[in-house]
Amino acid sequence: MEYNPFLSEVQENPYPYYAYLRQHAPTYEVPGVGLWVVSRHEDVLSVFRNPQLFSSTVYVNALVGEFNPFSPEAPAMIASDPPSHTRLRKLVNRAFTPRRIAGMEAHIGEVTNDLIEHAAAKSTFDLVKDLAEPLPVTVIAEMLGVEPERRHDFRRWSDAIIIASKGMGVTAEEREQIPRELAEFRAYFRAAIEKCRTQPGDNLLSDLVRAEEENQTLTSEEILSLAVLLLVGGNETTTNLIGNAMLALLDNPDQLAMVQAKLALVPNLVEEALRYDAPVQGSFRMTTQEVEIGGTKVPAGAVIMPLMGSANRDERKFSDPDRFDIMRNAEGHLAFIIGVHYCLGAQLARLEAKAALEALLRRFSRFARQGQDLPRIGSVIIRGPKTLPLVVG
Repeated sequence: MEYNPFLSEVQENPYPYYAYLRQHAPTYEVPGVGLWVVSRHEDVLSVFRNPQLFSSTVYVNALVGEFNPFSPEAPAMIASDPPSHTRLRKLVNRAFTPRRIAGMEAHIGEVTNDLIEHAAAKSTFDLVKDLAEPLPVTVIAEMLGVEPERRHDFRRWSDAIIIASKGMGVTAEEREQIPRELAEFRAYFRAAIEKCRTQPGDNLLSDLVRAEEENQTLTSEEILSLAVLLLVGGNETTTNLIGNAMLALLDNPDQLAMVQAKLALVPNLVEEALRYDAPVQGSFRMTTQEVEIGGTKVPAGAVIMPLMGSANRDERKFSDPDRFDIMRNAEGHLAFIIGVHYCLGAQLARLEAKAALEALLRRFSRFARQGQDLPRIGSVIIRGPKTLPLVVG
């Protein structure tokens, strides 16, 4: 069985390929691609826990190549190693403390309910377009201080970055479109950063500008790169988590009935959805020296792809891993990575997904897919449905 993350058939359903890799080639060099993949839970965990051996500096180039959305003068936090990463992370962590995120729960619930009631009044309810996309975009846009009328632009810019991650699948038309979207994106945030200098507000972007001016710890280009990261990270994970969770429930009616009968199980549902069908399937690292992974020697300077989606289905870690079970203890899944690059917005994503799923299950008692086609996002690492039209009642 040939595994290549750029192939559409692999992106459609990677799990049989992951199972084969874990059994026969846990550390595998993809032919002709210049990429090694790591598939077992223990080995993926080791990669994330050893940044001195596995550098993150290659991340953006490996994912989007020429279509780098970040400032060319300031590497993205996601593509930096300590101590540079430590400095940036410490500053942004202030906005994502558990207390601050918990304080957003009521407002997130209000936004969710408004979106569901608006969608319920339409003839067709698309879970992705009507709820899973606008919810996290609204929340992260508010956190950054973006005007409400620009939120559709936010989503469009984020989509362009995800399209860029298709790698060899990027079409000629998209190749022309993506740089325009990214230039517009950067121009918007550069103007927003300058505005925050003269008209600061109660938002994260203003907080970052104040950190720059007071402590001289951030440059304007670093702020721009952080804004890009927060935009994409702040909505793509949650959008696809909600979509994947609902797909899993639709495919497993017994689990749907169970959580409908007991909404207190929604947090379990969220964790199992993260494990079972992770919204981000893989990451990228580069070896800083020759290293042995899973019994295979990998040369220095090799680009490797630790597969969180495979690690989360590793039978060495989780019993009967291909079964979706909301009563499972999913502790130890790697959907949000682990170590220094643990997802900054993990708790926010959990809170948004919980709010969305609870509100859906309260508002409707019946769910069914409308049509059998399921167009998926074309991406090397992002996994989720593009649209998910539902019949609800």
